[in-house]
Formats: sequence, structure tokens, C-alpha cells
Amino acid sequence: MEALKDYTVHIDSKKRVTLRGAAYQYYNVKEYENGCIILEPRELTVPESISAKTLADMDRAVENFKAGKVSAAINLSDF
Repeated sequence: MEALKDYTVHIDSKKRVTLRGAAYQYYNVKEYENGCIILEPRELTVPESISAKTLADMDRAVENFKAGKVSAAINLSDF
């Protein structure tokens, strides 16, 4: 595969690199022991709204909690 761009960059005093003409605003970065850095573009999206059924389930869970209808405590000390 042929490179679309090939240029040299330097890291500034805050350890940042500037990408020229970047197509995306967000990138996932993977850095490897051999010095290779892989940038994968990410597009952030607005999540869909919470459904009425989910909101009703949440309301029911809060009511149960306030009424004391809860399960036994879970031991998380192993984690």
C-alpha cells in the first residue's frame, strides 16, 4: 500500500504531534514497543435516546431500593 502523505514531524514541549490536514478530529492511538504508532480515526456520535421501557425499569429499581427491596451485599474484595 502506498502512503498518501509522507512528512517528518517533531514532538513539541508538551509531547504533542500535529497532523497536517487531518481528516478526523479524533483518533485512537496504539503505540508499540518498537516505536510504531498506529492512528485509527474515530467518529463520536450522539447516542440514541433512552427508551421509555428503560426509564420505567430505572424508576422501578430506585423505588425498590428506597423501599429496602435489595439483594444481599456482594463481596468485591477479590477484585
